[in-house]
Amino acid sequence: MAFQVLMPSKSIIGENAIDKAGKDVSELGKNALIISGKIVEKSGIVDRLKEVLDKEGITYTVFTDIIGEPNDKMIEKAKQTFDDNNCDMVIGIGGGSPQDSAKAVSSKSGYIPIVLIPTTAGSGSEATKFYCVTESATDTKRLITDEKVIPKLAIIDPVLSVTAPKSVTAATGMDALTHAVEAYTSKKATPYTEVFALSAIKRIFEYLPKAYEAGDDLEARFQMAYAAYEAGVCINNASVTLVHGMSRPIGALFHVPHGISNAMLIDTCLSFAKDGCIERFAQIGRLLGAQGTDKECADAFFISLNELIRKIEIPTLEEYGIDKEAFFNNIDKMSKDAMASGSPANTIKDVTEKDIAALYKQLWLR
Repeated sequence: MAFQVLMPSKSIIGENAIDKAGKDVSELGKNALIISGKIVEKSGIVDRLKEVLDKEGITYTVFTDIIGEPNDKMIEKAKQTFDDNNCDMVIGIGGGSPQDSAKAVSSKSGYIPIVLIPTTAGSGSEATKFYCVTESATDTKRLITDEKVIPKLAIIDPVLSVTAPKSVTAATGMDALTHAVEAYTSKKATPYTEVFALSAIKRIFEYLPKAYEAGDDLEARFQMAYAAYEAGVCINNASVTLVHGMSRPIGALFHVPHGISNAMLIDTCLSFAKDGCIERFAQIGRLLGAQGTDKECADAFFISLNELIRKIEIPTLEEYGIDKEAFFNNIDKMSKDAMASGSPANTIKDVTEKDIAALYKQLWLR
C-alpha cells in the first residue's frame, strides 16, 4: 500500500507558542494581511500578534470583515485589501472562517505564504489543504481542495482559546471529533492517519467536557488544540465522509455553525455507515474502554458519543430554531449539494442521494 503524507511545512505547538514564532513569520514575508474576526480582535488576541510582528519589523493591515462563514463577496473584499496594501503574506488568526479566508486570498494572489493561528480547537484548517467558501448567489457552500494552500507555518497556542465561550468550545470540539472519526472510517484511511485519528478521538472524549466546563483549564485547552491539529492532519490525508457532506448544505442554507451542524448529524450519519466497517467503530469503542464483541463495542461507542453530545449541550435542529417546513422544502437541494461535494463518496458504505434525503428527514426524529 502506497500513500502520501501532507502536513504544514512547520508547526509550533504549545503554551505561548505565538510569542516564539516571530522569526519564523519574518522568513515568510515583511508585509502581512491579518485576517481575523471582530470578536477575536476585541479579545486582544490580534494585538498580541501585532506585538510579535512589530518586534520583527513586519508591517501589517488588519481585515476583520469575515462575518460568520466566508462567502465569495467577503473574500473579494479581503483580496482587494490585500492588493491595496501590497501585502506579501497572509495570516489567518481565529476560528475556521478566518483561516479558510486566508487560504482563499492566497489562492487568488499567486499562492503567497500562509500563516495560520487557530483560536479555537476544531476546524483543523491549520493543517489542511481544504477551505470552504459559500457562493452568495446560490447559497451553496463549496469545498475547495488545493495542496498549495497548506500553510507554511501553523501556530498552535492553547492560551489563545481560553476566552472561547462554551458554545464555541462545544461546536469546534465536535468538529474535531467528526474529523477524526470520519478519517478513521474513510475509504482513504491509511496506517498513518489511523494513528492520528485514534489519538485525537481519545483526547477529545477525555478533554472536551473539561474544556467545556472550565475554559481556563490550560491542560484541557492544550489537549483539545493538539487533538484538533491531529484530526486536521487526518482529514488532510484521508478526507471527510458523509457527515461533512451533509453538514455544509445545512450551514449554507440555515446559517448553522459548522461544528454544530456536524454534531447534529454525527450520530445519524455514522449509524448509517456502521455496518460498512463495524470493526472500526468497535475499535473506537475499545479505545474508550468497551469490552466484548465488535457489535457490543461499536454500540458502546455510539452510547459514549451521545453521552458526550448531551454533556456539552448540542441542540437539535428544532432547538436551534430551524423551521421544519423550510428544512423539508430544501431537502432535495441539500441532498444534491451534499452528493456533489464528493465527501459522501469517501464513506466506507455506499451512499446514494436517496439515502441522504432519508437521513435529513431522520434528524427531526431525534
